[in-house]
Amino acid sequence: MKRIFLLLAICLTSVLGMAQSAPSLSEVTSGTFRAKRIYGVNPLADGIHYAQISPDGERIVKYSFKDGKETGVIFDVKTARNHKLERVEGYIMSPDESRILIQTKTVPIYRHSYTAEYYIYTVKNNTLTPLSENGPQQVPLFSPDGNMVAFVRDNNLFLVKLLFDNSESQVTTDGKYNEVLNGIPDWVNEEEFGYNRAFDFSADSKMLAYIRFDEKEVPEYSFPWFKGMSPEMKDYAIYPGAYSYKYPMAGERNATVSVHSFDVKTRVTRQMNVPLDADGYIPRIQFTPNPDALAVMTLNRHQNRFDIYMANPRSAVCKLVIRDEAPQYIKEAAYAQIRFYPENIALLSERDGYNHLYWYTMGGNLIRQVTHGEFEVTKFIGWDAKTNSFYYESNEGSPTQSAIYKTDAKGRKSCLTEGKGVNSAIFSTNLSYFMNTFSNISTPPVVTLCDNTGKTLKTLEDNAALKASLASRKVGKKELFAFQTSGGTLLNGWMVKPADFDASRKYPVIMYQYSGPGSQEVKDSWSLGFYRDGGLLESYWAGEGFIVVCVDGRGTGGRGAAFEKCTYLNLGVKEAEDQVETALYLGSLPYIDKANIGIWGWSYGGFNTLMSMSEGRPVFKAGVAVAAPTSWRYYDSVYTERFMRTPKENATGYEAGSAIGRAHQLSGELLLIHGMADDNVHFRNMAEYAEVLVQAGKQFDMQVYTNRNHSIFGGNTRHHLLTRLTNHFKEHLK
Repeated sequence: MKRIFLLLAICLTSVLGMAQSAPSLSEVTSGTFRAKRIYGVNPLADGIHYAQISPDGERIVKYSFKDGKETGVIFDVKTARNHKLERVEGYIMSPDESRILIQTKTVPIYRHSYTAEYYIYTVKNNTLTPLSENGPQQVPLFSPDGNMVAFVRDNNLFLVKLLFDNSESQVTTDGKYNEVLNGIPDWVNEEEFGYNRAFDFSADSKMLAYIRFDEKEVPEYSFPWFKGMSPEMKDYAIYPGAYSYKYPMAGERNATVSVHSFDVKTRVTRQMNVPLDADGYIPRIQFTPNPDALAVMTLNRHQNRFDIYMANPRSAVCKLVIRDEAPQYIKEAAYAQIRFYPENIALLSERDGYNHLYWYTMGGNLIRQVTHGEFEVTKFIGWDAKTNSFYYESNEGSPTQSAIYKTDAKGRKSCLTEGKGVNSAIFSTNLSYFMNTFSNISTPPVVTLCDNTGKTLKTLEDNAALKASLASRKVGKKELFAFQTSGGTLLNGWMVKPADFDASRKYPVIMYQYSGPGSQEVKDSWSLGFYRDGGLLESYWAGEGFIVVCVDGRGTGGRGAAFEKCTYLNLGVKEAEDQVETALYLGSLPYIDKANIGIWGWSYGGFNTLMSMSEGRPVFKAGVAVAAPTSWRYYDSVYTERFMRTPKENATGYEAGSAIGRAHQLSGELLLIHGMADDNVHFRNMAEYAEVLVQAGKQFDMQVYTNRNHSIFGGNTRHHLLTRLTNHFKEHLK
């Protein structure tokens, strides 16, 4: 009996100890406290239902927008006939939803691109048919009449006619790896313009238009492959391999782009007469509801002039309908969120200093500016033709919050969400209902179904179990704050303090930041912190005795064009100054140990870590830079030149914004981390920076990850990285 009581006492002590402890690093990286969210919502054509893939990946399920109840199963791998599939990895519905493309065997290429094997599922007779038996496909698209599917394979466009026994024909023949791409963007256009399909059908399904990318003259970049683990690449067990692809660095040759139309019936191909600069970009093409009007969107190389041309796919004549210009650059929202209606165009622009919604005729005449004020429209949701009402998401009231709004025909505005924090909505196709996800810094995501007056119809998820679980643990105390720099700029931030915070103590600080143009880390949202899930990694560090802080400096988003674009032509200078100012401000607080402040970041955040540690004021005792660009001369043309122009035009800015250029001023204990297969920020950045430090006599630590890309994950990799990062701060800040 004594032995039993002793065992019970040990177990109880263990349970209580766990209940009173902060989240562990293993719990953070494994997602133990990950909030429940509702993913993959696809509004259906009837305006009252949406579809989702079931958690086991075996079904596509139909739900009601009114109450969230399951109303039917659209597809089931167990009952579909002709072919047996293991799971659904994605799907695309035909316009009338009578057919569905089922995605399987997905193989990633870059950030947005992948190949997959697709099957055509016919709903009426419950049958599966391969889209093509000639190899995996990319970005398939139904024609508006639902009778054809176009896709890309090996850089060429193909067309499958469903009414002719799925006959497959080849539209282009000149596609070749590292030379020509038809209907899909090259690496830099995909990465920096954020899309993976560069073709579209006309509204009458008679024409197919596509962008052709000729990258033969673009310089090539290579990196090594090793056998590695998780996954193991057995082909390289004896000798390493190499991957080569076209990557235009700042100031170098870009792919030459052109727009072409293909007549489905006559098979005639024409090149559109787009008045494009020789080194210009075409970030999007899209057919409008008028089959004779193909919208071709162009940017000059400086990306400060955005033009919309209407091209006739048969005559090839192009007419300029809208031009938007900015002193610095045009933000991606202009072409990523544009909408074409039968008689109108909805466009986001910063022309008055803030991102707002503008309403045009299809001919390009401005009817009115729909939204006004010192706030940002962060997302255009849609226009209701019946009531002439606009729906959108904006941060009116506070740059750290967002809400869903409706503006009616008379310009009367109403807020459709009640929660003070961050709201994000998915509307039904007819804009009658929406699914809203709300959270703030202390509230995990709450997912509700609402009607278009904002009335809550059903709560689908409130994460009550997560709140109860976290309540039993020593989770860090999260709070928002603001302070004014010595230069008079007001900056917003968040802070995570230990659960047992004692104001009479002095705590070391870990500062986290990203700081890139238009980014925003500081929001009144559950999605704060590195893992975007309640600041759990930061709570782990708080449990280890640190205070964790993040501040959005100048150049970040949500506060208008002047604040965001003040870093133009000088990336890294003001951003670093503001992180140093943050450290100085924190050092003035009575509970901060100003002699033990560290800083870290990933990608642009890694770059700014290096810039901040070399700013000239030695306020950081330690820092970690993960996957950091170290010279903008090594980064891609589209992103870099958007903010810096070319090295030839802006040599001073490139020098001032070079971490390599100020490496001799580095102060503090530095850890550099990089993946050797990073196709985005090349490993070369760390290699060249490290060599400069060596020659400058600066000691530092390095951590290299074999075969890992910019995200540095796979197997135990991410846990290893964060352990290494944590140990670095424990060693040098305590």
